[in-house]
Amino acid sequence: MAWRGNIAKSLKELRILLCQSSPASASTRTFVEKNYKDLKSLNPKFPFLIRECSGIQPQMWARYDMGVERCVNLDGMSESQILKSLQDLVKAGGATKA
Repeated sequence: MAWRGNIAKSLKELRILLCQSSPASASTRTFVEKNYKDLKSLNPKFPFLIRECSGIQPQMWARYDMGVERCVNLDGMSESQILKSLQDLVKAGGATKA
């Protein structure tokens, strides 16, 4: 999973929005708990923003160069699907730099 170390090269910012207690955000909360430390250690200066808000649908926002943003709705996704979505967002950012 070499792409994990390239997040800072492909994106400008990553925001994950989730609810602290809703079942819809359960897999997103677990994803953050299991992956944040590793992702942050591989990209120490990169802004990973975790935003908790009661009742919000889980989402992942990627910001690229020139203020371009992409959103992925994480509702109903498993941890592995969330990881794949993040990988796709990182790859999309690398494609825009080519």
